[in-house]
Amino acid sequence: MNARPFLSDLLWPLSLLYGAGVDARVRMYLNGWLKQKRLKAAVISIGNLSVGGTGKTPMVIWLAERFLVQGKRVAILSRGYRGSEGSSDEVQLMKFRLQNRVAFGVGKNRFAEGKRLEAERAVDIFLLDDGFQHVELARDLDILLLDASRPMRGEPLLPAGRLREPLSAMSRANVVVFTRTEVVPGAPEAVEKLAHFPVFAATTRLLGFRRHGGGIALESAAEISGGPFFAFCGIGNPEAFFQDLQTWGLGICGRAVFGDHHRYTEQDVLRIKKAGAKDGAKAFITTEKDAQNLSGLTFEGLPLFISVIDMAVSPEADFLSILDRLLAAKIGAAA
Repeated sequence: MNARPFLSDLLWPLSLLYGAGVDARVRMYLNGWLKQKRLKAAVISIGNLSVGGTGKTPMVIWLAERFLVQGKRVAILSRGYRGSEGSSDEVQLMKFRLQNRVAFGVGKNRFAEGKRLEAERAVDIFLLDDGFQHVELARDLDILLLDASRPMRGEPLLPAGRLREPLSAMSRANVVVFTRTEVVPGAPEAVEKLAHFPVFAATTRLLGFRRHGGGIALESAAEISGGPFFAFCGIGNPEAFFQDLQTWGLGICGRAVFGDHHRYTEQDVLRIKKAGAKDGAKAFITTEKDAQNLSGLTFEGLPLFISVIDMAVSPEADFLSILDRLLAAKIGAAA
């Protein structure tokens, strides 16, 4: 007997209550019954409709890089999910990649964090990380990410399924980006046919690997030896990571999966190393997000490599042009 459909059916009444609550809350803000709070600078929200990884963090980094090139002063607002002391694994990852070129406001009250940053410095653009459901903060642009490798048609709402909102909530988005289209045959072509509002395809791109405990220098797949590798991760979509490793041509002899945002302990490292030795691994490999949760821990003996990825949006020029145009129109209308 498959326990998952049974559990989903059991939780279905709770999903109905959850959906009604979410819908009522969104309607109260959108109809003005509850007042949205607005920051002075432009706000771009990056979010999704489901739990689990859809590429929000890579998209936030990608957008920050593009706006920095344009000379914009960028700040990132994040809840810091499952973090502590004003940070989280994802925030630390973004800080590492962006190297102090942007400001960060981390906390449950994103409006208060944004006001604090505006009082401290000039900000042109706020990137609201995981902001699609954070409707109490007004935004000038909503970018919605959907994972093309994990279809959501027929997927129930939480807690019976993965959806945080029904698919009809897509209508609130200004731009939709289907991520991981490289693993779905025909996905980029299908996305191009969805012309009723701006829809784009995005792929995951390998930049290289860095050594755990080392600097920011990257090595190519060919440079980190032929393996085999023992792979492990604690992210929202672990299968996506393992599939990427296969796409990149890395020989994987074993794997271990931990819960999303898992904070590793010495005991975890010992178990991973033991499993790797049993499977004949010559090295270990994990994600950038997991590297933040390995802080202070070492892998003695065999090396641990961290995969560094980027996002490629196609066509990039059209995507950026639409963002600029929609953002200008929104800001002009609000002036």
